[in-house]
Amino acid sequence: MTQIRINKFLSESGITSRRKSEELVLQGRVTVNGKVISDLAFKVDSDKDKVFLDGEKISPKKHLYFLLNKPKGLVTTTNDEKNRKTVVDLIQTKEKIFPVGRLDYDTTGAIILTNDGDFSNLLTHPKHNVPRIYEVKIDRPLLEEDKEKFLHGVFIKGLKGKFKQVIFPLKNNRKYVSVTAVEGRNHFVKNMFGALGYTVLSLNRKSFAGIEADIPIGQYRVLRKEEISGVIENYGQ
Repeated sequence: MTQIRINKFLSESGITSRRKSEELVLQGRVTVNGKVISDLAFKVDSDKDKVFLDGEKISPKKHLYFLLNKPKGLVTTTNDEKNRKTVVDLIQTKEKIFPVGRLDYDTTGAIILTNDGDFSNLLTHPKHNVPRIYEVKIDRPLLEEDKEKFLHGVFIKGLKGKFKQVIFPLKNNRKYVSVTAVEGRNHFVKNMFGALGYTVLSLNRKSFAGIEADIPIGQYRVLRKEEISGVIENYGQ
């Protein structure tokens, strides 16, 4: 049995926002099992209850979760004013989905697409400190002193940012760096390196929220239930 508040049920069914859903309830336009509902705290059993709005039956929208290993040359949006190909174009579904966060046009790696707004907010809200691991190739070897600066924090565009972890996957080549960040600011990794005079030559997001891009570039798969529940358990409040 899955019980959720009536306003959340309506918003997840694609009717309108939660706030607008509350207005519909207060206007007496919503019935559950034949009874008008006016209590905003009322909970619906999404598996059993019959919910109607203005006499029309409302069904809960099935949530979809995809992991894409993004290739270069795609924009991370649902549509593009320049008619460039988007990450959504690679997913075969008739449902409306959207990418969680962003990856640059020339950045590759793990990105999640869904139609679950709450899940997306959980992953992207700064307070949840969701980790992202990036594989970075830079134009010159990273100095040890700069590695320490990244860990303690540097200022980019007036705000302090830092990496949680900085390691070298190849012992003898410090041009290849793996960094862990919990920030999702636009161009964050590139701007961090740029602040200390480095140029990022290639950037790949290896994992997002502990979910690795374990599929070939350009391919996608459905997220497993345990992956979704793991994200909620680890980062939900």
